[in-house]
Amino acid sequence: MRKSILAAAGVSLGCGLALSAQAADKYPVKPITAIVAVEAGADGDVLVRPIYERVAKTIGQPISVVNKPGGGSSIGYRELHRAKPDGYTLGWGSATIITNKLQGVMPLDYHDFTMLGAYATYFPIVIAASKSDLKLNSIQEAIQYAKANPGKVNMSTAGVGQSWWVAATAFINGTGIKVNTIPQPGTGAMTVAQVAGGHAELGVAALGSAKSMIEAGQVKFLATLGEARAPAPYDKIPTVKELGYDVVWESTNFVMGPPKMPKEVVAVLVPAIEKAVKDPDYVKFANERNTRWEYVPPEKVVAMFDKRRAAVRDIMEKAGILKEAK
Repeated sequence: MRKSILAAAGVSLGCGLALSAQAADKYPVKPITAIVAVEAGADGDVLVRPIYERVAKTIGQPISVVNKPGGGSSIGYRELHRAKPDGYTLGWGSATIITNKLQGVMPLDYHDFTMLGAYATYFPIVIAASKSDLKLNSIQEAIQYAKANPGKVNMSTAGVGQSWWVAATAFINGTGIKVNTIPQPGTGAMTVAQVAGGHAELGVAALGSAKSMIEAGQVKFLATLGEARAPAPYDKIPTVKELGYDVVWESTNFVMGPPKMPKEVVAVLVPAIEKAVKDPDYVKFANERNTRWEYVPPEKVVAMFDKRRAAVRDIMEKAGILKEAK
């Protein structure tokens, strides 16, 4: 009798394992939801939707994007973190996942999720006013003048603690210049307007925000604060880093899932995401939207963000705004 019970238990366990393996092999078997923690139409939303469309075709299930903006993206991040790690809820992330924790907005960062791959990077640029009496025609001129005339240059930035504010602060600290910063309640558009109007001689904003004013001659594009130069037609403009200053800040966008996703599910999603990101049409799409296309595999995303986090933490600590959430 006992042998029969044990045998039956063994069969049951074997069947259970077989069914589990079979279910994993079949993933996905139902539609997937993707939480995007910015509003519909925002840069991050526009960039990730074509990726999910391509992934859906590859894996054979629809992916519905649900926008959950607010709280510096922390609302969407929290909801994704609470989701079941079964592969049927995915998400989006950017550099805000670093700044949120360091500012005490939420106790989570990129270590608390399953990384699935990065696909494009927004980078800030340094712009100069065309209307100003002070004519700064190159980044070298701007740095030299600001060093020789401390406190005589105004620099428009994003709001304190925001991503492009971090970039501006990194630029100021890394080059040793002394300027008057003018944080804006918004991000790129307000900064560009300040510089275009001649209210600030310099500003730090995204290329996308400044592009129309650059083309109209209202502001001058002096340098990129990213790891690499901007795509053509701006690829002749230098990075600050290549001038010998250890100044880099970028906001890389990536796909992620809840913590502790099964390896067999990750094994389905990662190659599908890589294929989507490397699609030539997507590469063209990303570059046309003033971002730098790149594919970063999951295992390298955390190391990349660790480096950026260390820089941001130092900047926020010096600025007295570090409130790292525990």
